[in-house]
Amino acid sequence: MSPFFDFFFGQYSEYSNLHITLEIIAAFLGFLSVLFAWFNKIWVYPAGIISTSIYVYLLLEWSLLGDMMINVYYFIMSIYGWYVWTRKVNEVSVTPISKTTSEEDNVAIIIFIMTILFVFGVYVVFDKLNDWPAYIDTLTTAIFFVGMWLMAKRKIENWIFWIIGDIISVPLYFYKGFTFTSLQYLLFTVIAIFGYITWKKNLDNTPVIA
Repeated sequence: MSPFFDFFFGQYSEYSNLHITLEIIAAFLGFLSVLFAWFNKIWVYPAGIISTSIYVYLLLEWSLLGDMMINVYYFIMSIYGWYVWTRKVNEVSVTPISKTTSEEDNVAIIIFIMTILFVFGVYVVFDKLNDWPAYIDTLTTAIFFVGMWLMAKRKIENWIFWIIGDIISVPLYFYKGFTFTSLQYLLFTVIAIFGYITWKKNLDNTPVIA
């Protein structure tokens, strides 16, 4: 086996075929979900629900509590987002892309702080706060919690949080030994950048709803 293959995929020699297959499926569906979000399509949520369900199982098996909680939250917010995105704001229009209000900015700050405190507490309770990735995991969990909440509300600022969180997650997941997921987050970073650009054009061309 080549040194290149060992470097990127050698850790999978210790995983079961079931776990490897499930990670590939979850990563692929996660990629589709972000791709659908880029183009503002409702299919972001069915694909995301299945992907996050698989990741909840895998991350529980791998004892990655912060990552697991992210995906539990994603699952719940995907159901909520599915409802918001399809909710009619008038007789002909569903919830449009918009910018956050000052009140929503305050809620985002609260979600961020409360998430950090909660995840940190969970790591302490389960005695998992024994390496630097746990601290980074706490930070990315808070970033993604805010991003997912903003996406569910169809706020353009969600992409900013995805971009920041994805950039951090690429080396983090590779360090943890999850190469497929690391590559997934690399793709997510690129898609999030284009997603922001696409949503910005959509927002600029959308009349303000009083």
